[in-house]
Amino acid sequence: MQKGKKRFSLALSMLTAGALLLSACGGGGGGSSASGGEGTPDKPVELIWYTIGTPQKDVDKVMAEVSTYTAEKIGATVKMKMIDWGDYQQKMQVLVASGEPMDIMFTSSGGFDYVQNARKGAFMELDSLLDEYGKGIKETVNPAFLEGSKVDGHNYAIPANKELPQQEVWRFNKTLVDEYGIDIAKANTLDSLEPMLKTAKEKSPDVTPFAMDKNYVPYVPYDYVIQNLPMAVKLDTADYKIVNILETPEMKEALTTMHKYYQAGYVAPEAATTGSTSDLMTSGKWLLDRAQTQPLADNVWSASYGYPVVSTPASEPIITNNSVQGSMMAISANSEYPEKAMEFLNLLNTDVTLRNMVDSGIEGTHYKKTADNRMENLPESKNYDMPSYSLGNNMLLYLNPNDPDNKWDEFKTFNESGVDSPILSFNFDPKNVSSELAAVQNVKEQFWSSLMTGTVDPEAYLPQAIEKFNQAGLEKVMAEAQTQLDAWKAENGK
Repeated sequence: MQKGKKRFSLALSMLTAGALLLSACGGGGGGSSASGGEGTPDKPVELIWYTIGTPQKDVDKVMAEVSTYTAEKIGATVKMKMIDWGDYQQKMQVLVASGEPMDIMFTSSGGFDYVQNARKGAFMELDSLLDEYGKGIKETVNPAFLEGSKVDGHNYAIPANKELPQQEVWRFNKTLVDEYGIDIAKANTLDSLEPMLKTAKEKSPDVTPFAMDKNYVPYVPYDYVIQNLPMAVKLDTADYKIVNILETPEMKEALTTMHKYYQAGYVAPEAATTGSTSDLMTSGKWLLDRAQTQPLADNVWSASYGYPVVSTPASEPIITNNSVQGSMMAISANSEYPEKAMEFLNLLNTDVTLRNMVDSGIEGTHYKKTADNRMENLPESKNYDMPSYSLGNNMLLYLNPNDPDNKWDEFKTFNESGVDSPILSFNFDPKNVSSELAAVQNVKEQFWSSLMTGTVDPEAYLPQAIEKFNQAGLEKVMAEAQTQLDAWKAENGK
């Protein structure tokens, strides 16, 4: 991330993916190009780009500058349309279904669902376009992103080149760590946190020892077939068996520990219904929580909160569908200029000047360069504060004043450390069990948050939840998922 107030890629995971009703025609490599081939047209074509984030005052001013640059480079101009975080999913659903003209759109595993919309025909298949117009992307973007984000063997969007694995960390308010004399190196498992939480509760009654909201789920070494629904495969699996996570010994143990922490007052009473912990973060009245990390994350969190934050690993770095699909750009199946759209995405992932202009605005207006690869925000940057992770190849971005020289080397090292989930690139197709899946989602709303946050006793509520999930059709959904996974396993020689 390039500005302290920019959001992590994981912020998208907080968006709720819903069922989308789309009526877009599919196809790959179709459409027309105004360039008539490799040459630049007399009049540049206009590419319409929908992306996520709070609409910025200077977006049209910056895109005018971008367009001057891209018109000369590829014979295309760019019009960016931003849709705010909480509105993106619903508004994009309506726009795509209505056939609104667009060429490029942001998608992810959690914001305007990538897999679902690829299968519904909203996005163009990109294989041939990548080969012809996206050679720079294939040479620059970590190949694991492109391979891991395939749907039924094909690419339908270009992933942002950023952190690749998901790694959980225990995150600490360092001010309180120092005050209490806590050794965070001793924090690894959920159980290991107990003496630290106890200390915070005893010494500072106004502090929430374990900060969490209703989206908290204890970490267990499984990868979910559908994020935060009970179906999962163990990370060290040999048989690729899908299990109900609520019936695993690891989750049962974790829920028992969480209930113990809740009863001891380490967890806020309203955790199961709280949508965010931002108030706690602002006040500094918390000891620890769990978060997804990336290189230099502690620096970013500290800058954002205004006090020091430190962390220690809570899991191994695992490459999952959720991590490779965290930020992507698709070309609309109805794009009038798919070749130009791919040329633009190729430039955005390979051209330092363009990438930084899109990210930070106009040099001399929104930022100034302090070295060949360093920049500093100017006061006008408040009118163009973009979420970096959603805009392409992050490793082309200029460094901010507090970034170390080796920042992007650290990202590359982190990416190389990632271990593939056994079900990386397996995407469950729920069309044969859609009614059962809807019923399962309803049961989740009833039980999930209260169980995961420790609010209720798992001895009493876990059997009830398992029974309700099965009555809703979870076993049928799991059987369908297992059939698909077995076929995928055989096809991919796993």
